[in-house]
Amino acid sequence: MVSEISGRAVISGIGQTEFSKDSGRSTLRLATEAATAAIADAGLEPADIRGTVTFTQDENDEIALATAVGIPELGYTSRSRGGGGGSGSTIQQAAVAVASGVADHVLIYRAFNERSGRRFGQPLKGNPDPTWNPYRPYGLDTPMKVYALWAQHYLHHFGLTNEDLALYAVQAREYASTNPAASYYGKPLSFEEHQASRWIVEPVLRLYDCCQESDGGVALVVSRSDQASRYPSPVRIRAAVQGHLRGGHEMFNYYEGDLTYFPETRAVATRIWNEAGVTGTDYDVALLYDNMTPMVFLQMEGLGICGPGEARDFIASGGMRLDGATPINTNGGLIGEGYIHGMNLITEAVRQVRGTAANQVVGAETAVFCSGRSAVVLGAW
Repeated sequence: MVSEISGRAVISGIGQTEFSKDSGRSTLRLATEAATAAIADAGLEPADIRGTVTFTQDENDEIALATAVGIPELGYTSRSRGGGGGSGSTIQQAAVAVASGVADHVLIYRAFNERSGRRFGQPLKGNPDPTWNPYRPYGLDTPMKVYALWAQHYLHHFGLTNEDLALYAVQAREYASTNPAASYYGKPLSFEEHQASRWIVEPVLRLYDCCQESDGGVALVVSRSDQASRYPSPVRIRAAVQGHLRGGHEMFNYYEGDLTYFPETRAVATRIWNEAGVTGTDYDVALLYDNMTPMVFLQMEGLGICGPGEARDFIASGGMRLDGATPINTNGGLIGEGYIHGMNLITEAVRQVRGTAANQVVGAETAVFCSGRSAVVLGAW
């Protein structure tokens, strides 16, 4: 069934700050800069914005941001649960608000100083929520340790090693090296350099298998489609879905009977293709949440880009390159460009459909974004 939001909402504007290791600014200022840029890119004024969506983890208060940006009144505010796994749901929430008539224009924002401020990649000093309590006594106190435990079973089952994961990291950095907005612009990564980098969680993750800790902000504006002529470069939201399964968890997703696949990704894949009115191969570019390299493999297989256990061979054969079967993370991903909880992957999807990406897929008209448990399909207007 085609989604009720399909054709009724568009991404009208995108904006971002630079991605750095020390922004020198508050998170409120980063959010304000990104939001102001997104509103201008949409051809709108702050007074046009009537709603906001962000993450439960974002520390910037909606009213404080509205005041800083110059938005006179908000009639709708919403937050996506958890971290990057819910990044696609920010588009869903904003699109539902627009399609239902709650707000004509909704601002999405995410900003943090994750390198110069609180570093989530370091061992946690306090439990973020009680669901961490059974795990921290066993040393699972960083995302890398948490995800590596899951990924190790996948690697063992399909006979893969860290050398196979390196194939993705090298290609992602190749894209980043030709993307002026990327932290690793001009800095490609060789296979040998990847393998020489220090272990983070042996034998699964090396340094370059992990996303960056970045300072920065990203914002998007979701707007009514019946005003599309007002926006310079609108991109159609064909579908946006979430998938949260019983017993699942944003971090500790260990309780499925088969840990060789990503059950939430399979769930969102089924829904996203139905709601977007396309099949699992009717898109030109994929943006996949790469907090760690194994998660890209699991999402590729969950979305049907390739079969179970085939992600390694797909990448090795050149499948994710610009001229490959499915170009993946053309901005360099969270590993190569910067880590803003996946929101910079969505802005890259917008640029690809607009035809303005640094590493442009020729003729791209449809892009899929997936963050494991949420997904978005964008199309040309």
